[in-house]
Amino acid sequence: METVQTALWVVVLLVVLAILFDFMNGFHDAANSIATVVSTGVLRPTQAVAFAAFFNVFAIFVFHLSVAATVGKGIVQPGVVDTHVVFGALLGAISWNVVTWYYGIPSSSSHALIGGIVGAVMAKAGSGALIATGVWRTVAFIFVSPLLGFLLGSLMMVLVAWLFRRARPSRVDQWFRRLQLVSAGAYSLGHGGNDAQKTIGIIWMLLLATGYASAADKVPPTWVIVACYLAIGAGTLFGGWRIVKTMGQRITKLKPVGGFCAETGGAMTLFLATALGIPVSTTHTITGAIVGVGSVQRASAVRWGVAGNIVWAWVLTIPASAFVAAVAYWISMQLF
Repeated sequence: METVQTALWVVVLLVVLAILFDFMNGFHDAANSIATVVSTGVLRPTQAVAFAAFFNVFAIFVFHLSVAATVGKGIVQPGVVDTHVVFGALLGAISWNVVTWYYGIPSSSSHALIGGIVGAVMAKAGSGALIATGVWRTVAFIFVSPLLGFLLGSLMMVLVAWLFRRARPSRVDQWFRRLQLVSAGAYSLGHGGNDAQKTIGIIWMLLLATGYASAADKVPPTWVIVACYLAIGAGTLFGGWRIVKTMGQRITKLKPVGGFCAETGGAMTLFLATALGIPVSTTHTITGAIVGVGSVQRASAVRWGVAGNIVWAWVLTIPASAFVAAVAYWISMQLF
C-alpha cells in the first residue's frame, strides 16, 4: 500500500510539472498568436492575449487528438517510459523555454518537449527505444512547417495584392483591420489545437507507463484534455512580451494586410499538421509566414540577421533540451 501511494504522489507531481510546462508553452508562444495583431495596432496587448487565449481553449471542440496520440504512443517504444524519463523530458523542455524566453528568442516549445523525450529515453535505453517514424516526422517538420508557412504566407500576400490592386491603400487597411481578427482567431485555434495536445500526450504517456491508464484506451482521460487546454489558455493570457517584440517588430514591419496573410498562411499549416497528427512548432510556422510576407514586399524588408539568429535557436532546440533531459534523468535516478 505504501508503494502504491508513493507512486501515486510521484505521478501527481509529474502531472503538475507537465501542466506547468503547458502553461509555459502558452506563455512562451503567446507571441505566435498575438504579435501580428499587436504590432499592426489592430488590438491592444491585453485585448489580444484574451482573444488568443479564448481560441486556444475553444480548440478543444474542434480538433481530434491525433497529435496527442503521436506524442503519447508514437515516439517511444512501449514499456520504456517511466517516471524518471518523464521527469527528464519535462525538465529539459522547461529549461530551454526559460532560457529562450529570457533572451527573447522565439524557439519551439514543441521541439523542446520532443528533444526532452528523446534525450531522457536515450539516457535510459539508447536510440533503439525510439520509434523512428514518429521522431523523423517531427524532425522533418522543423523544416517543412516554416517553409510551408513561408510559401502560404507569401502566396496569400501575392493573391491579396492582385485582388486589391485598384483599391485605395487606406481602404485596404480598413478592411484588413477587421479581417485580421478572423485570421488571428484561426491561428490561435490552430495553436491551441496542436500545442495543448503535446502536453496531453506526455501526461497520457506517464499514465500508461504507471498503470493509471490502459493501453487499450483510444483517448486519454477527459480531465487531462480539459486541464491541458485550460493551462495553455492561461499561459497565453500572461503573454511573453519579450518575444512579441521580436516576432511583431524586429523581423519585419507589418501592416494589417501583411498580418492577415501571415496568420492565414500559418493557420493553414497548423490545421494541416494537426489533422495529420504531426506535432509541429507554431513558432517556426508563424516566423516562416512573417518572413514570407515581408519578402514579397521586398527582400530588404526582412531583417535577415534576426531571422538567422532565430534559425540557430531552432537548430539547437532538440539537442540542447535532449542534453538537459539526459542529465535530469540521471539526477532523478540518483535521487528517487
